[in-house]
Amino acid sequence: MTIFTALDILGTIAFAISGALSAINRKLDPFGIFIIAFVTAIGGGTVRDILIGNTPVSWMQNTLNIYLIGIAATLAIIFRNKLGYLKRSLFLFDTIGLGIFTIIGVETGINAGLEPIISVALGAMTGCFGGVIRDILCNEIPVIFRKEIYATASIAGGICFMVLYVFAIDQNIIYIATTLLIITIRLVVVKYKISLPTFFIKS
Repeated sequence: MTIFTALDILGTIAFAISGALSAINRKLDPFGIFIIAFVTAIGGGTVRDILIGNTPVSWMQNTLNIYLIGIAATLAIIFRNKLGYLKRSLFLFDTIGLGIFTIIGVETGINAGLEPIISVALGAMTGCFGGVIRDILCNEIPVIFRKEIYATASIAGGICFMVLYVFAIDQNIIYIATTLLIITIRLVVVKYKISLPTFFIKS
């Protein structure tokens, strides 16, 4: 198993748990929980694959992801009371998934021969769009449209990935550095309540 495959598995599990916890928090039934877990885990990758013409999309070619999502959602339901405060657990797993899936998206763009800026955009889409779909289905404003620094953290990680890649840094170091950067940004901005400015029109 390559580190890329391992990261893909870890990211899928993290986002599936994130989606399941969000659904549990909204008091959905078991079917709803599994659906939200599924779209959270595969949403970003599906959008990415469609955009670059990689069809059937990745989760249709690798059914392991479907089983992983099912297991992760089941464990989230069973151990929901052991995960502490749902909001804190949701943030943790969502942040891990964001970091890992950003890497996968950027590398997919590179392997497809796309320009660096497009690869970074694919990384952000892969990392963020599953959460966007999750939030919309749970009747919430998607986190990337709020003041929280979320997509910005993903973009920063994507740029970090591209810079290290250009300088031919070891692949494993790139993976670790990019993931840690995204996770660190998210932890810092939430801890110190740092956010982007909002604008409004005076009436």
